[in-house]
Amino acid sequence: MEWLETSTDNCAIQRTLDVIGEKWTLLVLREAFNGVRRFDDMRRHMGVSEPILADRLRKLVAAGVLRTEPYREAGSRTRNEYRLTEKGMDLFPILISLLQWGDRHCADDDGPALVVRERSTGESVEAVVRPVGSGVALSARDTVAIIGPGARRRSA
Repeated sequence: MEWLETSTDNCAIQRTLDVIGEKWTLLVLREAFNGVRRFDDMRRHMGVSEPILADRLRKLVAAGVLRTEPYREAGSRTRNEYRLTEKGMDLFPILISLLQWGDRHCADDDGPALVVRERSTGESVEAVVRPVGSGVALSARDTVAIIGPGARRRSA
């Protein structure tokens, strides 16, 4: 079976985009990875409307990417903070890849607005594609995609 003969219904990229493939969703994740956990802080920092932010947070919680944790400030009602789950933490390389691409192709002349560094050494980090068990970085030209065991034939 060739790629064009396969159904894309169970494509992992398509399913991932169903969860995180919207601009505001990725920006919510950026905020969460940078330690912003509260609705009002996210809304102010991102410049997003309350209904859009509430919708994206609700979807990320339903997908198991974020979890809620109640908190209460003196004199106020109980509210939720939003924290990354392990499933959410697994999205870190995707955000680093987007950051790298943006720094390379969209950055201001002044340089990047955000640099991610290893906590213990202070070295900048990067996302790379490499063979499992090897430290050699690969480009798209070094790889080939093959039909996997979960592929289904496309219906007519």
